[in-house]
Amino acid sequence: MLIVIDPTARQTDGEAVRIARDVLCAGTGAGDVKVCVLDQPQAMTRVLARAGGRRVVIVGDDGALLRAVRLLLRSGDLGAHPLGLVPVGPGETLVVARALGVPTDAVRASRAILAGAVRPVDVLTDDAGGVVLGALGIPAPRARASGPALWWRTVHRPRQRLRVEADGRVLADGDRPVAGISLRAANGLAEVVVSPGTAGNGDVRARATSVTVSGPAFSYRADTEDSGPTRARTWTVRPGALRLAVPM
Repeated sequence: MLIVIDPTARQTDGEAVRIARDVLCAGTGAGDVKVCVLDQPQAMTRVLARAGGRRVVIVGDDGALLRAVRLLLRSGDLGAHPLGLVPVGPGETLVVARALGVPTDAVRASRAILAGAVRPVDVLTDDAGGVVLGALGIPAPRARASGPALWWRTVHRPRQRLRVEADGRVLADGDRPVAGISLRAANGLAEVVVSPGTAGNGDVRARATSVTVSGPAFSYRADTEDSGPTRARTWTVRPGALRLAVPM
């Protein structure tokens, strides 16, 4: 097992980090565990490249998890072993972890890695190397609403003339403005919802393997990260690409 400790986690809650390390080492056997304490987030690239086939456990927040998934996906090692996560950080930085069913308590999360179930998680990837484990919203909101399913909504969303295609099917042609677009992977497909920018028209929904959005420059929030502006982006679902340790 390779335990990768994100530097922000140590600064935020050193006690939780210590507990996670002790529980994981005790449950695995000290001789079978390698602990890497990162001095900066970018050091994860080098550490994961030298994992040597070990099962990887990330101790950190959503940002650390997403960095690890991106790197493991790029190297082709994402599905080689179940990935473990011990979430450490303020509540607002653990939104993705909670949505994936990972306990935010260090002891429970560590025990789930040692003796829990393995859950396949669909992953969205884009043509710029990004990954999405939860929800994606266009445009990137200025403020979040309450509730995990509504985080991307805003009271006053700018309307944009965007073209939206789901497996070649046109959901919005760019001639009329849209108020917002949401996207997430579920049950092997990408679920896309296009909210119209004019009154009297209902949401347009579709499920597809690939979704392309294009038009004037737009921004988006994928999980907890904002990206853009860009004029075009394609997201493709990878069913069950991530195997994540969760409680039984």
